[in-house]
Amino acid sequence: MKYRMLMVAAVVGLFAVPTMGTADEPKNNADTYQLLDLFGDVFERVRSDYVEEATDQKMIESAINGMLTALDPHSSYLNAKNFREMQVQTRGEFGGLGIRVTMEGGLVKVISPIDDTPAFRAGIEPGDFVTHLDGEAVLGLTLAQAVDKMRGRIDTDIRLMIRRKDRDPFEVVITRAVIKVQSVRSRTEGNVGYIRITSFNQQTDTGLKKAVDKLKKELGDKIQGVVLDLRNNPGGLLDQAVAVSDAFLGKGEIVSTRSRRPEDTQRFNARPGDIIDGVALVVLINGGSASASEIVAGALQDHRRAIVLGTKSFGKGSVQTIIPLPGHGAMRLTTARYYTPAGRSIQAVGIEPDIAVEQARIEPLDKGKGRRESELRGALKNENGEKDDKAKKTETKPDGDDKKAEKPQDYQLSRALDLLRGLSLFSGSMKTSQR
Repeated sequence: MKYRMLMVAAVVGLFAVPTMGTADEPKNNADTYQLLDLFGDVFERVRSDYVEEATDQKMIESAINGMLTALDPHSSYLNAKNFREMQVQTRGEFGGLGIRVTMEGGLVKVISPIDDTPAFRAGIEPGDFVTHLDGEAVLGLTLAQAVDKMRGRIDTDIRLMIRRKDRDPFEVVITRAVIKVQSVRSRTEGNVGYIRITSFNQQTDTGLKKAVDKLKKELGDKIQGVVLDLRNNPGGLLDQAVAVSDAFLGKGEIVSTRSRRPEDTQRFNARPGDIIDGVALVVLINGGSASASEIVAGALQDHRRAIVLGTKSFGKGSVQTIIPLPGHGAMRLTTARYYTPAGRSIQAVGIEPDIAVEQARIEPLDKGKGRRESELRGALKNENGEKDDKAKKTETKPDGDDKKAEKPQDYQLSRALDLLRGLSLFSGSMKTSQR
Protein backbone atom coordinates (compact mmCIF):
# COMPACT_ATOMS: atom_id res chain seq x y z
CA MET A 1 0.00 0.00 0.00
CA LYS A 2 2.86 2.33 0.81
CA TYR A 3 4.37 1.74 -2.63
CA ARG A 4 1.07 2.47 -4.29
CA MET A 5 0.62 5.78 -2.46
CA LEU A 6 4.10 6.88 -3.47
CA MET A 7 3.39 5.97 -7.08
CA VAL A 8 0.06 7.80 -7.08
CA ALA A 9 1.69 10.87 -5.53
CA ALA A 10 4.30 10.81 -8.27
CA VAL A 11 1.61 10.63 -10.96
CA VAL A 12 -0.26 13.54 -9.40
CA GLY A 13 2.97 15.52 -9.23
CA LEU A 14 3.69 14.83 -12.89
CA PHE A 15 0.34 16.06 -14.20
CA ALA A 16 -0.47 18.79 -11.65
CA VAL A 17 -0.90 22.24 -13.18
CA PRO A 18 -1.75 25.58 -11.52
CA THR A 19 -5.49 26.24 -11.62
CA MET A 20 -7.86 28.87 -10.28
CA GLY A 21 -9.93 27.69 -7.30
CA THR A 22 -13.63 26.99 -7.92
CA ALA A 23 -16.53 25.67 -5.90
CA ASP A 24 -16.34 22.35 -7.73
CA GLU A 25 -12.61 21.88 -7.10
CA PRO A 26 -12.84 19.65 -3.96
CA LYS A 27 -15.28 17.30 -5.66
CA ASN A 28 -13.21 17.15 -8.86
CA ASN A 29 -10.03 16.48 -6.89
CA ALA A 30 -11.76 13.71 -4.96
CA ASP A 31 -12.88 12.06 -8.22
CA THR A 32 -9.39 12.36 -9.65
CA TYR A 33 -7.77 10.79 -6.58
CA GLN A 34 -10.28 7.92 -6.67
CA LEU A 35 -9.40 7.22 -10.30
CA LEU A 36 -5.67 7.38 -9.57
CA ASP A 37 -6.27 5.02 -6.67
CA LEU A 38 -7.97 2.65 -9.15
CA PHE A 39 -4.91 2.88 -11.37
CA GLY A 40 -2.71 2.02 -8.40
CA ASP A 41 -4.86 -1.04 -7.58
CA VAL A 42 -4.63 -2.33 -11.16
CA PHE A 43 -0.90 -1.65 -11.31
CA GLU A 44 -0.25 -3.60 -8.10
CA ARG A 45 -2.47 -6.52 -9.17
CA VAL A 46 -0.69 -6.82 -12.56
CA ARG A 47 2.66 -6.47 -10.86
CA SER A 48 1.96 -9.33 -8.44
CA ASP A 49 -0.33 -11.71 -10.37
CA TYR A 50 0.40 -11.42 -14.11
CA VAL A 51 1.50 -14.73 -15.63
CA GLU A 52 4.94 -13.33 -16.50
CA GLU A 53 6.96 -10.75 -14.64
CA ALA A 54 6.73 -7.31 -16.24
CA THR A 55 9.00 -4.40 -15.41
CA ASP A 56 7.57 -1.33 -13.70
CA GLN A 57 9.03 0.87 -16.43
CA LYS A 58 7.31 -1.07 -19.20
CA MET A 59 3.93 -0.95 -17.46
CA ILE A 60 4.13 2.76 -16.61
CA GLU A 61 5.31 3.74 -20.10
CA SER A 62 2.59 1.60 -21.69
CA ALA A 63 -0.04 3.21 -19.46
CA ILE A 64 1.13 6.70 -20.40
CA ASN A 65 1.22 5.81 -24.10
CA GLY A 66 -2.25 4.27 -23.88
CA MET A 67 -3.60 7.44 -22.31
CA LEU A 68 -2.11 9.62 -25.06
CA THR A 69 -2.98 7.42 -28.05
CA ALA A 70 -6.57 7.18 -26.82
CA LEU A 71 -6.89 10.95 -27.32
CA ASP A 72 -6.14 11.06 -31.06
CA PRO A 73 -3.93 9.27 -33.65
CA HIS A 74 -1.09 11.79 -33.36
CA SER A 75 -0.51 12.02 -29.58
CA SER A 76 1.93 9.49 -28.16
CA TYR A 77 4.69 8.82 -25.66
CA LEU A 78 8.29 8.76 -26.86
CA ASN A 79 10.75 6.88 -24.71
CA ALA A 80 14.33 8.16 -24.59
CA LYS A 81 15.37 6.12 -27.65
CA ASN A 82 12.43 7.16 -29.81
CA PHE A 83 12.82 10.78 -28.71
CA ARG A 84 16.43 10.78 -29.93
CA GLU A 85 15.36 9.22 -33.24
CA MET A 86 12.66 11.84 -33.69
CA GLN A 87 15.21 14.62 -33.17
CA VAL A 88 17.43 13.02 -35.82
CA GLN A 89 14.51 12.82 -38.27
CA THR A 90 13.82 16.54 -38.07
CA ARG A 91 17.46 17.14 -39.01
CA GLY A 92 16.83 15.22 -42.24
CA GLU A 93 18.52 11.82 -41.72
CA PHE A 94 17.27 8.67 -40.02
CA GLY A 95 17.15 4.89 -40.37
CA GLY A 96 14.20 2.82 -41.56
CA LEU A 97 11.99 2.23 -44.61
CA GLY A 98 11.25 5.81 -45.62
CA ILE A 99 7.53 5.73 -44.95
CA ARG A 100 5.32 8.23 -43.07
CA VAL A 101 2.34 6.59 -41.39
CA THR A 102 -0.63 7.11 -39.10
CA MET A 103 -3.08 4.72 -37.42
CA GLU A 104 -6.60 4.18 -38.72
CA GLY A 105 -9.04 1.45 -37.75
CA GLY A 106 -6.32 -0.35 -35.82
CA LEU A 107 -4.10 -0.62 -38.91
CA VAL A 108 -1.08 1.34 -40.05
CA LYS A 109 -2.11 3.70 -42.85
CA VAL A 110 0.49 5.15 -45.20
CA ILE A 111 0.44 8.94 -45.46
CA SER A 112 3.20 8.86 -48.04
CA PRO A 113 6.50 7.23 -48.92
CA ILE A 114 9.54 9.51 -49.00
CA ASP A 115 11.13 9.97 -52.43
CA ASP A 116 14.08 7.70 -53.30
CA THR A 117 13.75 5.50 -50.21
CA PRO A 118 13.25 1.71 -49.91
CA ALA A 119 9.48 2.14 -49.40
CA PHE A 120 9.22 4.43 -52.43
CA ARG A 121 11.17 2.05 -54.65
CA ALA A 122 9.06 -0.89 -53.43
CA GLY A 123 5.93 0.81 -54.77
CA ILE A 124 4.27 1.73 -51.46
CA GLU A 125 1.51 4.29 -52.14
CA PRO A 126 -0.42 6.85 -50.07
CA GLY A 127 -3.56 5.28 -48.63
CA ASP A 128 -2.07 1.77 -48.39
CA PHE A 129 -2.85 -0.13 -45.19
CA VAL A 130 -0.19 -2.30 -43.54
CA THR A 131 -1.96 -5.29 -41.96
CA HIS A 132 1.01 -7.53 -41.01
CA LEU A 133 4.70 -7.01 -40.22
CA ASP A 134 6.84 -10.11 -40.73
CA GLY A 135 3.68 -12.18 -40.44
CA GLU A 136 2.54 -10.55 -37.19
CA ALA A 137 -0.83 -8.77 -37.26
CA VAL A 138 -0.69 -5.01 -36.76
CA LEU A 139 -4.14 -5.00 -35.15
CA GLY A 140 -3.65 -4.50 -31.41
CA LEU A 141 -0.37 -2.61 -31.72
CA THR A 142 -0.01 1.10 -31.04
CA LEU A 143 1.40 3.29 -33.78
CA ALA A 144 4.67 3.64 -31.83
CA GLN A 145 4.98 -0.14 -31.50
CA ALA A 146 4.31 -0.68 -35.21
CA VAL A 147 6.85 1.97 -36.20
CA ASP A 148 9.41 0.45 -33.84
CA LYS A 149 8.96 -2.93 -35.55
CA MET A 150 9.50 -1.37 -38.97
CA ARG A 151 12.78 0.10 -37.80
CA GLY A 152 15.82 -2.09 -37.41
CA ARG A 153 19.39 -2.76 -38.46
CA ILE A 154 20.48 -1.44 -41.85
CA ASP A 155 20.36 -3.99 -44.73
CA THR A 156 17.86 -6.25 -42.95
CA ASP A 157 14.57 -7.20 -44.61
CA ILE A 158 11.01 -6.85 -43.37
CA ARG A 159 7.83 -8.30 -44.93
CA LEU A 160 4.83 -5.99 -45.14
CA MET A 161 1.35 -7.26 -45.98
CA ILE A 162 -0.38 -4.45 -47.87
CA ARG A 163 -4.08 -3.87 -48.36
CA ARG A 164 -4.80 -1.51 -51.23
CA LYS A 165 -8.07 -0.34 -52.69
CA ASP A 166 -9.31 -2.41 -55.64
CA ARG A 167 -6.59 -5.06 -55.14
CA ASP A 168 -6.21 -8.30 -53.25
CA PRO A 169 -3.81 -8.09 -50.26
CA PHE A 170 -0.20 -8.58 -51.31
CA GLU A 171 3.17 -8.87 -49.62
CA VAL A 172 6.18 -6.60 -50.14
CA VAL A 173 9.71 -7.26 -48.89
CA ILE A 174 11.64 -4.06 -48.10
CA THR A 175 15.28 -3.75 -47.08
CA ARG A 176 15.95 -1.21 -44.33
CA ALA A 177 18.40 1.59 -45.10
CA VAL A 178 19.69 4.89 -43.79
CA ILE A 179 17.15 7.46 -44.95
CA LYS A 180 18.73 10.73 -46.01
CA VAL A 181 16.04 13.22 -46.88
CA GLN A 182 16.95 15.91 -49.38
CA SER A 183 13.83 17.91 -48.74
CA VAL A 184 14.08 20.21 -51.80
CA ARG A 185 14.81 19.28 -55.41
CA SER A 186 14.52 21.40 -58.52
CA ARG A 187 14.88 21.31 -62.29
CA THR A 188 13.68 23.16 -65.37
CA GLU A 189 10.84 21.99 -67.61
CA GLY A 190 11.38 24.11 -70.69
CA ASN A 191 10.99 27.68 -69.43
CA VAL A 192 9.10 26.61 -66.30
CA GLY A 193 10.81 26.04 -62.97
CA TYR A 194 9.93 22.88 -61.03
CA ILE A 195 10.51 22.69 -57.27
CA ARG A 196 9.64 19.60 -55.24
CA ILE A 197 9.54 19.66 -51.43
CA THR A 198 9.40 16.14 -49.98
CA SER A 199 9.17 17.10 -46.29
CA PHE A 200 9.53 20.09 -43.99
CA ASN A 201 12.71 19.62 -41.96
CA GLN A 202 15.40 21.99 -40.78
CA GLN A 203 16.94 22.11 -44.27
CA THR A 204 13.82 23.11 -46.21
CA ASP A 205 13.92 26.92 -46.08
CA THR A 206 17.60 27.01 -47.06
CA GLY A 207 17.04 24.40 -49.77
CA LEU A 208 14.18 26.42 -51.28
CA LYS A 209 16.33 29.55 -51.55
CA LYS A 210 19.11 27.61 -53.25
CA ALA A 211 16.64 26.01 -55.67
CA VAL A 212 15.14 29.38 -56.66
CA ASP A 213 18.59 30.93 -57.13
CA LYS A 214 19.51 28.02 -59.41
CA LEU A 215 16.34 28.41 -61.49
CA LYS A 216 16.83 32.17 -61.83
CA LYS A 217 20.39 31.60 -63.01
CA GLU A 218 19.28 29.04 -65.60
CA LEU A 219 16.13 30.74 -66.92
CA GLY A 220 16.55 34.43 -66.15
CA ASP A 221 13.83 36.56 -67.74
CA LYS A 222 12.58 33.62 -69.83
CA ILE A 223 10.89 31.97 -66.84
CA GLN A 224 7.18 31.41 -67.53
CA GLY A 225 6.20 30.20 -64.07
CA VAL A 226 7.02 27.86 -61.19
CA VAL A 227 5.49 24.55 -60.13
CA LEU A 228 5.72 23.84 -56.38
CA ASP A 229 5.19 20.10 -55.95
CA LEU A 230 3.91 19.13 -52.48
CA ARG A 231 2.43 15.76 -53.46
CA ASN A 232 3.08 12.95 -50.96
CA ASN A 233 4.67 15.47 -48.59
CA PRO A 234 3.59 14.37 -45.08
CA GLY A 235 4.52 17.64 -43.40
CA GLY A 236 7.04 18.37 -40.66
CA LEU A 237 8.11 21.53 -38.85
CA LEU A 238 5.64 24.40 -38.53
CA ASP A 239 8.31 27.11 -38.74
CA GLN A 240 9.50 25.69 -42.07
CA ALA A 241 5.96 25.67 -43.49
CA VAL A 242 5.64 29.31 -42.45
CA ALA A 243 9.02 30.14 -44.02
CA VAL A 244 8.13 28.49 -47.35
CA SER A 245 4.76 30.30 -47.47
CA ASP A 246 6.44 33.59 -46.55
CA ALA A 247 8.89 33.13 -49.42
CA PHE A 248 6.06 33.53 -51.96
CA LEU A 249 3.85 36.02 -50.06
CA GLY A 250 4.54 39.72 -49.60
CA LYS A 251 2.00 40.37 -46.85
CA GLY A 252 -0.91 38.95 -44.88
CA GLU A 253 -1.54 36.08 -42.52
CA ILE A 254 -0.01 32.68 -43.32
CA VAL A 255 -1.61 30.47 -40.69
CA SER A 256 -3.08 30.65 -37.21
CA THR A 257 -3.09 28.04 -34.46
CA ARG A 258 -5.89 27.91 -31.89
CA SER A 259 -5.88 25.85 -28.70
CA ARG A 260 -8.25 25.46 -25.73
CA ARG A 261 -7.32 28.84 -24.30
CA PRO A 262 -8.10 31.83 -26.54
CA GLU A 263 -5.07 33.70 -25.20
CA ASP A 264 -2.79 31.01 -26.65
CA THR A 265 -3.87 31.74 -30.24
CA GLN A 266 -0.89 32.36 -32.52
CA ARG A 267 -0.85 34.13 -35.88
CA PHE A 268 2.02 33.98 -38.34
CA ASN A 269 2.30 36.78 -40.91
CA ALA A 270 4.29 37.19 -44.11
CA ARG A 271 7.05 39.73 -44.49
CA PRO A 272 7.51 41.92 -47.59
CA GLY A 273 9.14 40.29 -50.58
CA ASP A 274 8.42 37.48 -53.05
CA ILE A 275 11.27 35.10 -53.78
CA ILE A 276 10.14 34.60 -57.41
CA ASP A 277 9.10 38.24 -58.01
CA GLY A 278 5.41 37.60 -58.69
CA VAL A 279 5.92 34.94 -61.36
CA ALA A 280 2.87 32.66 -61.83
CA LEU A 281 2.81 29.76 -59.39
CA VAL A 282 1.03 26.38 -59.41
CA VAL A 283 1.00 24.16 -56.30
CA LEU A 284 0.53 20.41 -56.78
CA ILE A 285 -1.18 18.43 -53.97
CA ASN A 286 -2.72 14.98 -53.51
CA GLY A 287 -4.00 12.69 -50.77
CA GLY A 288 -0.46 12.30 -49.43
CA SER A 289 -0.04 16.05 -48.82
CA ALA A 290 -0.52 16.58 -45.09
CA SER A 291 -0.03 19.02 -42.24
CA ALA A 292 2.72 21.52 -43.15
CA SER A 293 2.03 20.90 -46.86
CA GLU A 294 -1.61 21.87 -46.30
CA ILE A 295 -0.54 25.02 -44.47
CA VAL A 296 1.48 26.15 -47.50
CA ALA A 297 -1.19 25.18 -50.04
CA GLY A 298 -3.96 26.81 -47.97
CA ALA A 299 -2.05 30.06 -47.45
CA LEU A 300 -1.12 30.46 -51.12
CA GLN A 301 -4.65 29.52 -52.18
CA ASP A 302 -6.41 31.94 -49.82
CA HIS A 303 -4.17 34.82 -50.91
CA ARG A 304 -4.73 33.97 -54.61
CA ARG A 305 -0.97 33.75 -54.97
CA ALA A 306 -1.05 30.29 -56.53
CA ILE A 307 -3.38 27.95 -58.37
CA VAL A 308 -3.70 24.70 -56.42
CA LEU A 309 -3.95 21.70 -58.75
CA GLY A 310 -4.32 17.97 -58.13
CA THR A 311 -6.54 16.07 -55.71
CA LYS A 312 -7.82 16.71 -52.19
CA SER A 313 -5.14 16.72 -49.48
CA PHE A 314 -4.90 14.43 -46.43
CA GLY A 315 -6.67 16.65 -43.88
CA LYS A 316 -4.29 16.72 -40.90
CA GLY A 317 -4.96 20.10 -39.36
CA SER A 318 -3.71 19.59 -35.81
CA VAL A 319 -0.60 20.86 -34.04
CA GLN A 320 1.60 18.48 -32.06
CA THR A 321 3.90 19.88 -29.39
CA ILE A 322 6.89 17.82 -28.27
CA ILE A 323 7.11 18.14 -24.48
CA PRO A 324 10.37 16.73 -23.05
CA LEU A 325 10.07 14.69 -19.85
CA PRO A 326 13.54 14.94 -18.26
CA GLY A 327 15.07 11.49 -17.95
CA HIS A 328 12.06 9.82 -19.59
CA GLY A 329 11.96 10.89 -23.23
CA ALA A 330 9.05 13.12 -24.26
CA MET A 331 5.40 13.15 -25.13
CA ARG A 332 3.91 14.27 -28.41
CA LEU A 333 0.68 16.05 -27.51
CA THR A 334 -1.94 17.58 -29.80
CA THR A 335 -2.26 21.13 -28.50
CA ALA A 336 -3.97 23.16 -31.24
CA ARG A 337 -5.58 23.24 -34.69
CA TYR A 338 -4.35 24.94 -37.87
CA TYR A 339 -6.49 27.52 -39.67
CA THR A 340 -5.82 29.02 -43.10
CA PRO A 341 -5.79 32.83 -43.57
CA ALA A 342 -9.50 32.68 -44.50
CA GLY A 343 -10.27 30.92 -41.21
CA ARG A 344 -10.74 27.43 -42.70
CA SER A 345 -9.91 24.47 -40.51
CA ILE A 346 -7.88 21.83 -42.36
CA GLN A 347 -8.70 19.08 -39.86
CA ALA A 348 -10.43 16.04 -41.44
CA VAL A 349 -11.38 18.22 -44.43
CA GLY A 350 -8.12 18.96 -46.23
CA ILE A 351 -7.47 21.42 -49.04
CA GLU A 352 -9.66 21.22 -52.12
CA PRO A 353 -7.66 22.04 -55.27
CA ASP A 354 -8.74 24.94 -57.49
CA ILE A 355 -8.42 22.59 -60.46
CA ALA A 356 -9.10 18.93 -59.73
CA VAL A 357 -6.83 16.63 -61.74
CA GLU A 358 -6.60 12.93 -61.01
CA GLN A 359 -3.33 11.20 -61.82
CA ALA A 360 -3.76 9.31 -65.11
CA ARG A 361 -1.85 7.28 -67.64
CA ILE A 362 -1.43 8.92 -71.06
CA GLU A 363 -1.19 6.80 -74.19
CA PRO A 364 -0.79 8.19 -77.73
CA LEU A 365 -3.53 7.24 -80.19
CA ASP A 366 -2.69 5.53 -83.44
CA LYS A 367 -3.09 8.32 -86.00
CA GLY A 368 -2.99 5.99 -88.97
CA LYS A 369 -1.49 6.95 -92.32
CA GLY A 370 -2.69 10.42 -93.16
CA ARG A 371 -1.62 12.82 -95.93
CA ARG A 372 -0.59 16.42 -95.65
CA GLU A 373 -1.19 19.33 -98.06
CA SER A 374 2.47 19.36 -99.07
CA GLU A 375 2.17 15.74 -100.26
CA LEU A 376 -0.67 16.43 -102.70
CA ARG A 377 0.23 16.51 -106.41
CA GLY A 378 0.41 20.08 -107.67
CA ALA A 379 0.11 21.66 -104.21
CA LEU A 380 1.00 25.37 -104.11
CA LYS A 381 4.42 26.20 -102.77
CA ASN A 382 4.85 28.24 -99.58
CA GLU A 383 5.33 31.88 -100.59
CA ASN A 384 8.00 32.33 -97.90
CA GLY A 385 10.03 29.47 -99.27
CA GLU A 386 9.52 27.30 -96.18
CA LYS A 387 9.40 23.53 -96.53
CA ASP A 388 7.47 20.88 -94.63
CA ASP A 389 10.42 18.86 -93.37
CA LYS A 390 8.11 16.67 -91.27
CA ALA A 391 6.37 15.35 -94.37
CA LYS A 392 9.68 14.02 -95.72
CA LYS A 393 10.46 12.07 -92.59
CA THR A 394 9.40 8.45 -92.39
CA GLU A 395 7.23 7.82 -89.34
CA THR A 396 8.80 5.21 -87.07
CA LYS A 397 7.49 3.45 -84.02
CA PRO A 398 9.68 2.54 -81.06
CA ASP A 399 10.41 -1.13 -80.63
CA GLY A 400 9.64 -3.05 -77.47
CA ASP A 401 12.92 -2.15 -75.74
CA ASP A 402 12.35 1.55 -76.36
CA LYS A 403 8.89 1.37 -74.85
CA LYS A 404 10.30 -0.12 -71.68
CA ALA A 405 12.85 2.69 -71.47
CA GLU A 406 10.23 5.41 -71.80
CA LYS A 407 9.65 7.33 -68.56
CA PRO A 408 6.00 7.33 -67.43
CA GLN A 409 4.45 10.72 -68.00
CA ASP A 410 3.30 12.65 -64.93
CA TYR A 411 -0.16 13.78 -66.03
CA GLN A 412 -0.74 16.18 -63.12
CA LEU A 413 2.62 17.86 -63.71
CA SER A 414 1.89 18.06 -67.45
CA ARG A 415 -1.37 19.86 -66.73
CA ALA A 416 0.42 22.29 -64.40
CA LEU A 417 3.07 23.05 -67.04
CA ASP A 418 0.44 23.58 -69.74
CA LEU A 419 -1.45 25.92 -67.41
CA LEU A 420 1.61 28.05 -66.67
CA ARG A 421 2.62 28.23 -70.35
CA GLY A 422 -0.92 29.24 -71.26
CA LEU A 423 -0.95 31.96 -68.60
CA SER A 424 2.40 33.22 -69.85
CA LEU A 425 1.17 33.41 -73.47
CA PHE A 426 -2.06 35.11 -72.40
CA SER A 427 -0.18 37.63 -70.26
CA GLY A 428 2.22 38.36 -73.11
CA SER A 429 -0.61 38.94 -75.62
CA MET A 430 -2.41 41.26 -73.19
CA LYS A 431 0.71 43.39 -72.75
CA THR A 432 1.15 43.59 -76.55
CA SER A 433 -2.48 44.64 -77.11
CA GLN A 434 -2.19 47.41 -74.50
CA ARG A 435 0.77 49.10 -76.16
